[in-house]
Amino acid sequence: MKRRALLAASLLTPSLALGQAWPDRPIRLVVPFPGGSSTDILGRIAAQQLSRGLNGATVVVDNRAGAGGTIGSQYVAQAAPDGLTLLLGTIGTHTVNPHLMPNLPYDPMRDFTPIIAHSKTKILLVVRPQLGVRSMADFVALARTRPLSVASSGTGTTGHLAQALLGEATGITTTHVPYRDGARAVTDLLSGQIDSMFYHTQFVRSHIESGTMLGLGITGTTRSDVLPGVPTFAEVGLPVINIEAWWALYAPPRLPAPLTQRLNGIFNAALMEPETRAAFARNGVEGMGGSPEDLASFQRAELDRWREVIRRANITADS
Repeated sequence: MKRRALLAASLLTPSLALGQAWPDRPIRLVVPFPGGSSTDILGRIAAQQLSRGLNGATVVVDNRAGAGGTIGSQYVAQAAPDGLTLLLGTIGTHTVNPHLMPNLPYDPMRDFTPIIAHSKTKILLVVRPQLGVRSMADFVALARTRPLSVASSGTGTTGHLAQALLGEATGITTTHVPYRDGARAVTDLLSGQIDSMFYHTQFVRSHIESGTMLGLGITGTTRSDVLPGVPTFAEVGLPVINIEAWWALYAPPRLPAPLTQRLNGIFNAALMEPETRAAFARNGVEGMGGSPEDLASFQRAELDRWREVIRRANITADS
């Protein structure tokens, strides 16, 4: 009877049968966005963290970009639950796309095993100095007199959602300009093709420091350590603009609990490492951490929140 029970357990949880051999092959960390993106940068940091936690095991970053992160996410949702395929999911792939894409090929809660909330970053509204505004109040006042364009790195991104929150909070109407590549939006902002942009700290920091961009507001409860001169939106009277981009680690569904807990422990420890803190500081990123259950609860709350924002702003996949 005992032998039959052990055999049944090994069949139900094939990863556990590997014992100390896991990982017996390179681990694939799927990044569902292209190289050079915020998710790619964080994915490479996460891969290094996991490799260190597994005594130098090989962790390969696999960029499977397309369809707003859907292609890479679907790939992981359908992979074997053996601990050898992981996903760096985002606010977009796991809490926004479900409300924008009626035929999304995965369920963000059911089709993944949550591992850990990994990191987050603040979002800024930046303008070109030639626009002639020096504060959030100036921007709102100008928007009441003529149309202003607000770019983002794509439909349904944190920048797009922030633009929707800006309209709700102030009553102004701005023109959303989605780009397929945030770097192109930065180029067009610097050349005067667009008026403003919501984007991540790491991609506008150098421009703000050099004076080629002006930061009018930043999300979060406190000012950024790397851009302390930019006031929070709460400070300028717009606390509703409180979105932050975030990243989390997921595995395919039904990952055995021992592997889930081991991965969670590795990443929680890594988030405290000096190497991680230094890498995050360079990119204006903050560590998160916690249990798999914490990630699941956080994700449910984010799903509910963005469902309502998207509905009120009438955002669609074609917006």
